[in-house]
Amino acid sequence: MIPVASLFDYGFSKRSEDNGTRHYVSPEGHKIPSVTTILSKSKDMTHLLEWRKRVGDAAADQITKESTGLGSMMHSHLECWIKQQERPGGTNVGRVMAKQMADVIIQQGLSKVSEVWGIEVPLRYESLWAGTTDLVGVYNGQHAIMDFKTTNKPKKISYIQDYFLQLTAYIMAHNQTFGTEIKQGVIFMVSRDLEYQEFVLEPHQLEQYEQLWLERLMMYYDKHPIPSLSNESVSS
Repeated sequence: MIPVASLFDYGFSKRSEDNGTRHYVSPEGHKIPSVTTILSKSKDMTHLLEWRKRVGDAAADQITKESTGLGSMMHSHLECWIKQQERPGGTNVGRVMAKQMADVIIQQGLSKVSEVWGIEVPLRYESLWAGTTDLVGVYNGQHAIMDFKTTNKPKKISYIQDYFLQLTAYIMAHNQTFGTEIKQGVIFMVSRDLEYQEFVLEPHQLEQYEQLWLERLMMYYDKHPIPSLSNESVSS
């Protein structure tokens, strides 16, 4: 059992979907692009397009749907475990796999988390970006933003740079909104073969990733300008 401490009011959570693109809506009524949307709209999609062409649209859509469903179910298991609630049941292959993958993260990842501040935490940086991080709390004695990830096969660190940028955006948003000084991010990842990986964004790397994130943010807004943001700026 991990102690849960409600240190902050994580009440902001209104979302909207426009043509498959996720936005959050601020209490002031601003429509804010999600971190995942910004990253997907500002990255080189060549490899993904080549993959879709190779396997075909129908197969690609099915694989994406199955992966998303598996990830969502695993997240549900982890959220219920942390909250000490009954975990999802079911005996089909997908549900059994999700439970097994969650158990790996519980045993090898969450064992290093000594305190939880929030689960499925909605965050925003003014009206520039927003998103939901899986976990905020204390990892190995340090305040941290944490995310759970599934993968078809183990990943090299060079393949998960967007995950580090995602963590960075959440760290910046949490610090800006709540006056914290979080400097660490953690990815808990498990493959379908139940191989566990853990990637840590260290404090000495944060400034570098902040600059990379802001570059991607500007790339996004160059292509998707929003009039309401014309007078706003990001302070790095």
